[in-house]
Amino acid sequence: NFTGVLQADAFAGYAELYRGGRIVEAACMAHARRKIHDLHAVRPNAVTEEALRRIGALYRIEEQIRGKPPDERLHVRQAQAVPLLDDMKRWFEATLATLSAKSDTTKAIRYALNRWPALVYYCTDGQAEIDNLIAERALRGVALGRRNFLFVGSDSGGERAAAMYSLIGSARLYGLDPEAYLAYVLERIADHPANCIEDLLPWNVAPALPSSARVEPIR
Repeated sequence: NFTGVLQADAFAGYAELYRGGRIVEAACMAHARRKIHDLHAVRPNAVTEEALRRIGALYRIEEQIRGKPPDERLHVRQAQAVPLLDDMKRWFEATLATLSAKSDTTKAIRYALNRWPALVYYCTDGQAEIDNLIAERALRGVALGRRNFLFVGSDSGGERAAAMYSLIGSARLYGLDPEAYLAYVLERIADHPANCIEDLLPWNVAPALPSSARVEPIR
């Protein structure tokens, strides 16, 4: 029953989720950049260099507003990023006319143009990001450890592990040391009313924990 925005790469398996508009697609600029960067690393040329320069300018705007309120992010993106994106789209289209239809550079540019509405969605929503690298970094530990997860023992064991990952990830998101947060919860949960269990969620516990239980929040 999820409704909202899904920010992801262009994996075809997601396509069905976007039908009907209940889930809005936000594409990942980092994936579009990676197509071009990989070509530039092997055969640098004026086109790939210019494309990376233009994308880099968009990321410099994001550096200025990272962690700011959504309305402020939206205002800055509308004023600064949208003109750059409009100009980049025109440059992409003009550049395609000078390239072979079968060239790797053409394919990289078409990857971006074919997803353009989703690629620029972040400029209409201050809560969206320019890419989904934050989520990818947060899940890196899961990806690296997935071989170990084959031995959780059962489906219910996997569900418990997923719940723990969610709690630990949420604690970090709110700037809490996961170990300190879990210790706080375990000390109280036995006597805590079951119908008030949400009191022990990270965002409700945060005000009660001392400064020593704080860490740099995930952004």
